[in-house]
Amino acid sequence: METRRLGTSDLMITPLGVGAWAMGGNNWAFGWGPQDDGESVAAIHAALEAGWNWIDTAAVYGLGHSEEVVARALEGVAQRPYLFTKCALVWDADRKVSGRLKRESVLAECEASLKRLKVDTIDLYQIHWPDPEEDIEEAWEALASLKAAGKIRWAGVCNFKVPHLKRAQALAPVVSLQPPYSILSPEIEPEILPHCAATQVGVLVYSPMKSGLLTGKMTRERVAAMPDDDFRRSKAPFQEPKLTRNLALADLLIAIGARHGRSAGETAIAWCLRRPEVTGAIVGVRNAGQVAGVAGAATYRLSEDEVGEIKAFMDANPA
Repeated sequence: METRRLGTSDLMITPLGVGAWAMGGNNWAFGWGPQDDGESVAAIHAALEAGWNWIDTAAVYGLGHSEEVVARALEGVAQRPYLFTKCALVWDADRKVSGRLKRESVLAECEASLKRLKVDTIDLYQIHWPDPEEDIEEAWEALASLKAAGKIRWAGVCNFKVPHLKRAQALAPVVSLQPPYSILSPEIEPEILPHCAATQVGVLVYSPMKSGLLTGKMTRERVAAMPDDDFRRSKAPFQEPKLTRNLALADLLIAIGARHGRSAGETAIAWCLRRPEVTGAIVGVRNAGQVAGVAGAATYRLSEDEVGEIKAFMDANPA
């Protein structure tokens, strides 16, 4: 499978990587409802068999559980993928999550992630959110020290805007940025993508299928049946009046994909990968079948006319 260099690092990554957010399971603030660990392991194995060579997780996903599941999936795997994880979201005894960017916290979080992942070095360690903003420099210097100590190979950030990126870049290079990006969330196009291109920052986009809305398999009935602890229930894209527009967009993606023998989800991911600034897409998968349904996005290319169809739909149906 094609690989692309992530920013200025030596990491050569495939266009698709495993997103392990939902693998954290439920019983925390941003869970996706119940998740079977065996299904998660099977999904990771299926992705590796399909040629994907990186996994993106975070300490906060399931309050450590996602990292543990990833480690379980990789037991005995000869050709191990790159492991990407994150710091700066911590939780207390009541499982309440908050942002923290203090040096000692970042260092302790890294040690905890190393233990859960059962590795000596993390390939890419990322600040999850720039919160609180006044501590960005302190956290970034902590990541630089972790790199110098060999605890991490490369350092990146998530959810940073251009001013945040510039503050970090003034201290040390930023290898990658992980922002949300999809047809329904194109906000990074005007400023963030051009800045990343100009400063050689790799871009790993997350939620390219908008948390399942653009898979072509989401319905009003599925939304209504989501468990109470599925964070998506409370999000505007899953509620009216936006839900009707979003399901209609998914129908358009089904039609475009059908011309190529591809799924709506693959079409949504291909739309993201059409941008040369985007190095890779993080694809959340919960079972092996979902991997099979999106794997073709790695080589799928939309025509200019098809991109135009999608734009025309969005222009005619603004949020």
